[in-house]
Amino acid sequence: MGARFLVDANVGIDFLNNKLPVASTAWLEWQLQRQQLALSVVVRIELLSWVGTPADVQLLEDFIAATPVLPLDEPVVLQTIRLRQQHRVKLPGAIIAATALVHGLPLLSRNTNDCRAVTGLTLPEPGEPGGLPA
Repeated sequence: MGARFLVDANVGIDFLNNKLPVASTAWLEWQLQRQQLALSVVVRIELLSWVGTPADVQLLEDFIAATPVLPLDEPVVLQTIRLRQQHRVKLPGAIIAATALVHGLPLLSRNTNDCRAVTGLTLPEPGEPGGLPA
């Protein structure tokens, strides 16, 4: 089927820590089962850098194994450079936004302030079509 959404680290961590609303958790589980989610390589790094219990780390590894990780390839690098030139976005956020743009995916994030001004980047709000349920 192919991914339909790029997941930011904050959504992944909140999902795995059961900090999302019940409807959002159920929606993400359904998307994960349907293989509709993808991660940026930066999100993979961020998730695996988190220190937790062995059970927490296993949960992260299982989540990542079930989710395609999109590479930091030349189109993403070039888009990242453009975003950093045009906006005051920190490098990890710029790479994640560039990955979403290059692959034409909406970015599921709980912190959209950094990327709201990025032209062409879809940041669905909770409760909106294509966004996490509220």
